Amino acid sequence: MSSTQPPVSGLVPCSTVLLTASAYARQDAMTATAIFISEEPPILSVSVAKHILTHYLIGESGEFVANLAAGDQLELARQLGSTHGTEVDKIEHFNVPVEIGEKVAAPRIQGSYASLECRVLNSYDAGDFVVYFAEVLASSVDPSKVPLVWHQGRYYPLENPVA
Repeated sequence: MSSTQPPVSGLVPCSTVLLTASAYARQDAMTATAIFISEEPPILSVSVAKHILTHYLIGESGEFVANLAAGDQLELARQLGSTHGTEVDKIEHFNVPVEIGEKVAAPRIQGSYASLECRVLNSYDAGDFVVYFAEVLASSVDPSKVPLVWHQGRYYPLENPVA
């Protein structure tokens, strides 16, 4: 192995998730990642920094939408990941096209590869972060899109399957 290794967090390829939440007429969107814990029932986990508005909104509402970014949403992923929701309503500021969810109040981002509407089952303190375990209550997918993944600080559209 190389003696100049990348940060451990960059070694695992990750989904690029545009996480949305809302409560009390406030909304936020941020770039995150998600990991599936169980297929049946469908349960996933996300972690959110405690100082981020999305953390507060998920805590108040107990729900969120994990919008799996499409390959053509790279710029949106960068914008949502580099701006704080306490400073600006990112959905309005970046003209993010959203629609009402089927099962949760958090908005779904149009144009995403998929949207997973989630209800929090448990949350765990993890230092500066909170890890949420959530059940997927409803989902939609656009098969004409390809998902965007993140690996070692770079984004890649997930195209050209090998098997």
